[in-house]
Amino acid sequence: MTRPFHATGVSIDTRTLQTGDLFVALATESGDGHAHVAAAMAKGAAGALVHRQHDMPEDAPLIVVGDTLVGLTALGAAARERFSGSVIAVTGSVGKTTTKEMLRAILSATGPTHAAVASYNNQWGVPLTLARTPPEADFCVVEIGMNHAGEIAPLSRLAGPDVAVITAVEPAHIGHLGSLEAIADEKASIAQGVLKGGTLVIPADGPMAPRLRAAARNLRVLTFGAENLLLVLEDCDGTDVTADIAGTQQAFRVGAPGRHMVMNAVAALTAASAVGADLQAGAQALAGFAPLGGRGTRRAILGGEAILLDESYNASSASVRAALAVLKLTPARRRIAVLGDMLELGAYSRAEHERLAEALRGSADLLYCCGHFMKFLYDATPADHRGAYAPDSEALGPHVARALRPGDAILVKGSLGSRMRVIVDALCNTSRGAG
Repeated sequence: MTRPFHATGVSIDTRTLQTGDLFVALATESGDGHAHVAAAMAKGAAGALVHRQHDMPEDAPLIVVGDTLVGLTALGAAARERFSGSVIAVTGSVGKTTTKEMLRAILSATGPTHAAVASYNNQWGVPLTLARTPPEADFCVVEIGMNHAGEIAPLSRLAGPDVAVITAVEPAHIGHLGSLEAIADEKASIAQGVLKGGTLVIPADGPMAPRLRAAARNLRVLTFGAENLLLVLEDCDGTDVTADIAGTQQAFRVGAPGRHMVMNAVAALTAASAVGADLQAGAQALAGFAPLGGRGTRRAILGGEAILLDESYNASSASVRAALAVLKLTPARRRIAVLGDMLELGAYSRAEHERLAEALRGSADLLYCCGHFMKFLYDATPADHRGAYAPDSEALGPHVARALRPGDAILVKGSLGSRMRVIVDALCNTSRGAG
């Protein structure tokens, strides 16, 4: 360390860095943070955590370590050690970020709550979330994701949650893990980090429930599922729900449409009950919940004459079905589905895409597709329901924009690698449709 300094926050990105932050120069696939140390200092960083010193700004306050990711992990571990509040960790094939955001809303009705930014759920996102946790907060919500086997358990051990939530077990990333059973085992490994006497919250519905329960060891197990729902009244803007949450009846509204949103809310409320949160106040907070960008955001387009359901952030077979169900609920002259490839499905890719045909029937009047695997779904769709197919989102976007008409409701969804955001941007910039 060149000289002592006092930092009031932690940042890995100069675009969002605040004055007084410690800038951590991570070296990742997207770039080397060491190239941005000068920009961080110019923006007001208190100092920088680096693992090389050449080409650094003169007199910059530096902490030099062997590896900045290891250093950030140590910062996260130290922050967790000092934190006396309750930590809830969330994982699952779908619904992680939504459930995490619902927990933020629910727990904030009881006390100060810190939660992961966006989808910061990987080997740097989890320690960054922990490192940023204010010591005076009552609750911290950590999101934990994975692409390959063996990634969840070490992140859970780092987070040391009092409660862990598994939202769902679905064939996302099955191309890497090989089977639904292997996916369940990886999700269940979150239990390895739960503190003694803690709680594991698992979905009661589905064939993997016994497998998840078996992984709980000596933890308390709470379940959520259809059995919790006493009344569900859906509309295009949200859902009115009466549910049994940990033995108490709660009536509330979820401010986002879809049965999948209801299940996320019940999972979040169940987890909140395990840390002693005020369930009544937390349940009422869900009325103001709104999906994050790219995860079901509704926006008016075409001068307010059409509706866009932006699900462009990511996709799995379960989340595509859920999004199509929301499209079906949306009042419209025409309902249009624009779908890009679901990735990381390996040998299951063709079958998983073709199986969407059943969910598509009755939900969409027209289908637009891009990507190698979505071509299988497009070909399986009746000719009078086909809009257009293109190999990628850039080529498909103009077709969709030209077809847009007043009164349309249009869903855009695909895996992040399918770059469906390109089509969202094209639709948002469309002033007139075909008429």
